[in-house]
Parts: sequence; C-alpha cells; structure tokens
Amino acid sequence: MKGTDTQTADIDPPERHSFRLNGRSVVLDKRVHAVRGDLADLSLAGILFSAHYARAVEMTCVLPGAMVLESGQTGAAAVTQLLRGETFHALDMTTHWAWGFCGHDGYVGYIRREALDARETPTHQVTALSAPLFEKPDIKSRIIDFWPLGATFSGAEADGFIVCAEGHVHARHAAPLGELESDWVAVAQHFLGQPYVWGGRGHGGLDCSGLVQIALSRCGIAAPRDTDLQREGIGRPLADDDALRRGDLVFFPGHVGIMADAENLLHANAHWMATVIEPLADVIARLTPTYAQPVLARRRIAK
Repeated sequence: MKGTDTQTADIDPPERHSFRLNGRSVVLDKRVHAVRGDLADLSLAGILFSAHYARAVEMTCVLPGAMVLESGQTGAAAVTQLLRGETFHALDMTTHWAWGFCGHDGYVGYIRREALDARETPTHQVTALSAPLFEKPDIKSRIIDFWPLGATFSGAEADGFIVCAEGHVHARHAAPLGELESDWVAVAQHFLGQPYVWGGRGHGGLDCSGLVQIALSRCGIAAPRDTDLQREGIGRPLADDDALRRGDLVFFPGHVGIMADAENLLHANAHWMATVIEPLADVIARLTPTYAQPVLARRRIAK
C-alpha cells in the first residue's frame, strides 16, 4: 500500500525535466497561421510552442471547386474556396478531412479529403467564366464538367483543344499560365450577375473579397483573402481629396468593391445577393444608417 514499503523509501525519485519559453508571447492570426490546440505548422516552431508540429504535404484540388471550412464537420461554415488546380498544404489528414492551408494565400481550414490528390504542376488557366470540360476534342461530345474562371490544370494543346487528364478544354476558354490580363475590372465584370456566396471564389458564386482576389490574381497580383487583410495588404491609400478612378478599391465595414469608373462600384454583395455595378453613392447611403463611417479606406493598385 502507498507509503508503507520501507524497502523502497530511500530510493531517489526520478529526475524531473522542465523547460520554459523565453521572450514575448506571440499572438498569431489563425486565419493565416496554421495552429490549433494539438498541432501547428512546422514553420511556426521558432515562433510558438505546440505539443506537435507537422510538415505540410502539398496537394492539388481536383474538383472544380471545393469549400474550405472552419471545422472538419459537415455543415461547418465556409471560410474560402479552392478551385481546380490550386494547392492545399495538408498538415493533418483523416479518412474524410484534411486540415492545413491554401497555397495561394495561406488561408487555414478544413477541406474534404476527396477534393485533393497528388501535387500537379499546372500549365494552363481557365479564362472563361465557366469552361466546359469535353469528353473528346469535339464541341458536340459529352460535357463531363464545368471549370470556373481561375481554375488551373496541366495539359497540352492539340487541334484547338487543351488535352488534360480529365478531358478536353477548348483553347478559347483557357490560356497558358503565364499569359495574364492587365485590367482587373474587366476580369471582375465576367462575374456580373453571379450569385453572392459566402466564402466563394468563383465556383457557383463568390463573395466580395473573393471577387477582388480572383480579379487581381488574373493580373498577376497576389491578394490576401479577407477584406481587412486586403485593406492593409494591397495597394496604397488615397488621400481624402484624391478622385476615385477605374480599378480603385473601396473598403467598408466587412466589405470591399472595385470602382468600375469614377462613380460606380462593382462588387459581390449580400444586399443584392449577386455581383452588380451600382452607384457608389447608393452603397454609402445604404450603409450610413448602420455605420457612422461607411467608407473605411480607399486604395489604389499600381499597374
């Protein structure tokens, strides 16, 4: 019984090992730093302590579009969306879910395991709003699926089509990966009339910051995912007396839009539940009863 064995009373207790972290505590934005209670990205090992670290495995999204969720549960809220060919850096995988971060912007979340496969090196990008994937190099052949604008894939051009593992994309619906646009307003206008979808980036719909991110991406400009990150991370601020012009970004509380010209805003929004162009003055008037300062920032991106 405890405390009565005199034969072992004089045995020294096992040596205790302890450690402590030195330096200032670091608070990381978990939207773009892969850390949770039990696991963290190995690249964060010198920044914070975690019970376990994992080295990311780079994988490719093989579905036309797949939502990244805030938790590994069916019905969890979407935080962003991966498009066909975009990468996901998986840190933890189960039968049904992978947890990690998106390759293009570092956004963290959970994605269904069946949406991912081995790493692919893309050669082309979809430039049409929705590109049919044909079974054969023939526009009359069966359509297997539709790939959204911004989706990337690996293929070779032949007879007016780009032949890839899944089928055939018409050459007028895609371009080599290095061929970029120069007018992000024109890219964003492709989405006019498309439904507003929280977390969406083009497959089935998109949200305000997703529209900005995809439009800039087609012009070779990397942008963060969320509006507050974009407000601090892209372009330069405009002075109060600077006139707005085509391509400028206007930020509101939890919202962002692109100026189609000096007076009209192009944006995916929950008011109309669609991507629309409307007078900026109307947007400001609609928000004024709720927010004392409807416009938080105006920023210009150098071409």
